[in-house]
Amino acid sequence: MLKISVLLPVYNCPTYVGAAIESILNQTFEDFELLIIDDGSTDDTPQVLTSYSDSRIRHIRHENRGLAGTLNVGIELALGKYIARQDQDDLSLPERLEKQLAYMEQHSDCALLGTWAQIMEGERLVERYHKHPINPAELSYRLLLNNPFVHSSVMIRKSVLEKAGGYSTDPARQPPEDYELWSRLARQARVANLPEVHLHYREVPNSMSRQGPSPFRSRLIKICSENLSAASGVDSSDPDLVAIAALTHGAPDMISKMPDFRRVGEILQTCAKTSFGGSVPAEIASDIEARKAALRGCWVVQRGPLTKWIANPGPLRNFLKTVHRILFRRQTS
Repeated sequence: MLKISVLLPVYNCPTYVGAAIESILNQTFEDFELLIIDDGSTDDTPQVLTSYSDSRIRHIRHENRGLAGTLNVGIELALGKYIARQDQDDLSLPERLEKQLAYMEQHSDCALLGTWAQIMEGERLVERYHKHPINPAELSYRLLLNNPFVHSSVMIRKSVLEKAGGYSTDPARQPPEDYELWSRLARQARVANLPEVHLHYREVPNSMSRQGPSPFRSRLIKICSENLSAASGVDSSDPDLVAIAALTHGAPDMISKMPDFRRVGEILQTCAKTSFGGSVPAEIASDIEARKAALRGCWVVQRGPLTKWIANPGPLRNFLKTVHRILFRRQTS
């Protein structure tokens, strides 16, 4: 059986996609197929794609259906035991597939494996990184609230992916198609990150992952609420649980009354116990207290009576927004 199928969905990216293709063809591990799926490009992208004729490449083209639908086509056609993702504007470093395959073969309970990534600003590699947690239990906990994986870096066990039903194409649930899928996968099996940089992640304004409706905050909050519910046993519509998700993702207007922050802490504590199998590490317990305090601060400044008492709350609001961004947004360093 073929070991790896690399899925590369493409839409209108003639400038960068050639380098993305070459980064896969130059891997130290060679037993893979590269499925290049053109999602109805309308510029010179098809000419760039067909200029590559390596025997490991399979070219597919269809009318535009979006990222999630295109990835599901690739999953259905893939012959590999593992599915590896590659974005059209990112670069995989040469040992990426080799290192990920070795880990997955040694850890049969792992469904999803990401890597760290270094950020590129256009053509320039900069000293900023996506270095998400690597411990499976911590990842399980962090995933309840946000996305600790770089989509273009992941390798997924195909059998688990098929069991989960692939990426959701429900407009009410995507984007974020990656966070939505990771959340479901993590309820079935272990997830992990390699503590090594194996991807150059390019920040560009018009990448395929950024096409479509934006912002998608309401969907993010919905998925976050479902995650917290699954881990805590509290209903996903519970006001205090929804408050955690809404305040975490900067939407205090979704909350009609002041949350019970004592109960907020209890919900987070229960979620952590579920992720860690009962005993919550000291650093996670400290994180819970910091989160609870930050959530309370966001509420007080943006929705509480403090907004009426302070004539000019702008500077304080900006300060707390900065704290919020540090605590809850996707972390880079």
